[in-house]
Amino acid sequence: MRLLLVEDDDMLGSSLKRGLDQAGHNVEWVEDGEAALLATDTSQFDLMLLDVNLPKLSGMEVVKKLRQSGNKLPVLMLTAMDSLDYKVQGLDSGADDYLTKPFDFEELLARIRSLTRRAQDRSDAVLRAGEIELNTTARTLTKGSEAIPLTAKELRVCSLLMERLNKIVSKAEIEDSLYGWSEEVDSNTVEVTVYNLRKKLGKEFIQTLRGVGYMVKA
Repeated sequence: MRLLLVEDDDMLGSSLKRGLDQAGHNVEWVEDGEAALLATDTSQFDLMLLDVNLPKLSGMEVVKKLRQSGNKLPVLMLTAMDSLDYKVQGLDSGADDYLTKPFDFEELLARIRSLTRRAQDRSDAVLRAGEIELNTTARTLTKGSEAIPLTAKELRVCSLLMERLNKIVSKAEIEDSLYGWSEEVDSNTVEVTVYNLRKKLGKEFIQTLRGVGYMVKA
């Protein structure tokens, strides 16, 4: 999952990015409100983690402008302000959920999963395509009754394609899920990862639409 982290505290920002990366997410980190809006204008994300007290534009202003532009990106607000009025203000401004600092990292991961399921209109953490099931909480995949081990890259690509079941996903979108802004993209990573997934899950599991992208069918 590709996340946008908006946090101006260097220590907390670096800690969150490291933990979320280790949890299997692709995280881009910016440190002010204007940079957050620019990032959403130029890149696609699955969810935004948004601090409230930010330089240039506050988190409240960011989410208001986001919603005014028609952007429905799920937003989880993070703040040390724990009063009820403040929470209500954040939710009324357009945020989808609210987490008060300090928070448990496992709770943060659970909130991210919950918001993602809601955005994708799913009721549980399991993605299904035929006999293949991917548990997004445990990060495990089974084919029938057999557990299939996946690398981190294979898991990200498989998750993305199964989240977009019956929809075409472009190579550029897959690369975005695998690489950060500052990372050099290996031109054949997508092809190699898709090839390895087909070896493990069956050659018909992922369909290639030449010049367009890839798709997993239900």
